[in-house]
Amino acid sequence: MPATAKRVPKPESTGKTVGAGRQKATRTTTKPAKGSSKLPASKPKPVKKVSQAVAQQMLDLLCEKYPDADCELDFESPYQLLTAVILSAQCTDTQVNKVTRVLFKRFPTARALANGSLDEIKEIIKPTGYYNAKATNIQTCARAIVERFAGEVPSTLEELTSLPGVGRKTANVVLGTAYDVPGWTVDTHVQRLSKRLGLSANADPYKIEMDLQKHFPAQDWSKLSITLIWHGRRMCFARNPNCPECPINHLCPSSLV
Repeated sequence: MPATAKRVPKPESTGKTVGAGRQKATRTTTKPAKGSSKLPASKPKPVKKVSQAVAQQMLDLLCEKYPDADCELDFESPYQLLTAVILSAQCTDTQVNKVTRVLFKRFPTARALANGSLDEIKEIIKPTGYYNAKATNIQTCARAIVERFAGEVPSTLEELTSLPGVGRKTANVVLGTAYDVPGWTVDTHVQRLSKRLGLSANADPYKIEMDLQKHFPAQDWSKLSITLIWHGRRMCFARNPNCPECPINHLCPSSLV
């Protein structure tokens, strides 16, 4: 299935021992330090889940806020997108794009990367962090693509997740962006926002994905997931979210305004 090419640039504890000359069990008690009035931290209250209608309204407004939301990784083929997504772990898309500009010029296809020098690959991708593991991962994945799929990245979730180092999140990015196959990309932003917006009470990415699938029409999954990612990067930050300027602060159950 052909992919749509994307342009390239863009207690304290107290112990007391009883007795002398013989050991007895030490009883440990926990108490606050002298002069301290602090109580043990309480667990944050669970966010109230919103109705399907409110969920849809929130995402509609976010789509209006970010009409141009799209994958921010540069690529020209599904292989390049898949490789870039693997490299993006614990790294910004901006940094990945700088690295892949060099990497894909040197290794433009899965076959080229599969046959490349591992040391050279490591040197090129070093700025993305964890480069030893990442270099091994992308080359092992490329070899599997060559050996099992004739050098072409597969276009189904089952086949993609059978590749070394490719999970559901990575697979759904490739499917939605390169093949127009709808899917939820549950990255750290989508995980955080799903809880804040009352879309899911789960912490497990797979369970979150299933909850989000129930809320929204299948044809919108890819568009909505990238829209949530944009909102998480630009306004609904992990710390100090910009609630005053948020277009859904009147609907969000976690709003601070």
